[in-house]
Amino acid sequence: MRVLVVNAGSSSLKLALLNETDEVVDAITLDRWSGDDETDDIGTFVDRLPGVDAVGHRIVHGGARFTGPVRIDDEVRDAIAGLAELAPLHQPRGVAGVDAVRAVAPGLPAVACFDTAFHHDLPAAAATYALPRDWNQQWDLRRYGFHGLSHAHVARRVAELVGPGRRIVSCHLGSGASLAAVEGMRSVDTTMGFTPLAGLVMATRSGDVDPGLVLWLLHHGGVDAGELSDVLEHRSGLAGLTGGSGDLRDIEAGDLALAVYLHRLRREIAAMAAAMNGLDVLVFTGGVGEHQPAVRAAATDGLAFLGVQVSARANNAGETEISADGAAVRTLVIPAREDVEIARQVRSVLS
Repeated sequence: MRVLVVNAGSSSLKLALLNETDEVVDAITLDRWSGDDETDDIGTFVDRLPGVDAVGHRIVHGGARFTGPVRIDDEVRDAIAGLAELAPLHQPRGVAGVDAVRAVAPGLPAVACFDTAFHHDLPAAAATYALPRDWNQQWDLRRYGFHGLSHAHVARRVAELVGPGRRIVSCHLGSGASLAAVEGMRSVDTTMGFTPLAGLVMATRSGDVDPGLVLWLLHHGGVDAGELSDVLEHRSGLAGLTGGSGDLRDIEAGDLALAVYLHRLRREIAAMAAAMNGLDVLVFTGGVGEHQPAVRAAATDGLAFLGVQVSARANNAGETEISADGAAVRTLVIPAREDVEIARQVRSVLS
């Protein structure tokens, strides 16, 4: 089955056709895609493809309802759109991607693949917020987790490269970032929560912030809810600490922003290992995780107590395995391939 994978970002749209063996036959990235009735380039791309059997859409939030991939019809499309408040940066764009491809190829079966689904069966102790029980039940308040398509792909690749049944900490590091503790193929903990705002320091997102601080800003700092939302999503993280773009490549060693980023990252790697009572494999993936050896080296420095030791030569050479000789924990660099996981899920649903 040849699958057209659609990944709608905050300002771009990526489309790639994967063949039966998950090789990319053709791909296009629309860097300045607003999501508003811009289908000419999409239509031109789809028309030139050598046959498409189905479409798979990356959707960030599945809420409590969508715990696995699902074929898209009008009712499912509207239900996905109704979750926009849970992921305001991403959900409307995912729906716009569904609409845009449907407009140029209305006859193709389409499947929604959710970033939250991989974490849907988190242990109750990891998923539950210590809020009033009736609140949690009334509003489906829980830790949903994100980047599940990437973490799932990492887990499958580790099983192929190292063997099944390993305790894995998967580090998806990009402009957005999260970790997942994975035992076998099950997520048992993760750093993101009810929304993609929680957890690690990110390019423009704050990650974890004391809720009492947020309440203080609302009640005593003269900050309204709209401004607070904008700051936490767009003007915090590395961008907020440096006054720049939030791109790690532009931040010099010794900068406080980098120290904060790495401190949180090291702390959360250890926390994920604690959730599994140990660690067998540490994986770096995502744009930063794959392409910035200095970040990998600094993140793993000080984790020898977990058995993590990295070879400077292998790390700087960009090898797949960067473990030092004799290290108790295998440390790998695995390219992020959400497209492969989406294609797998599409075939599973439609078969």
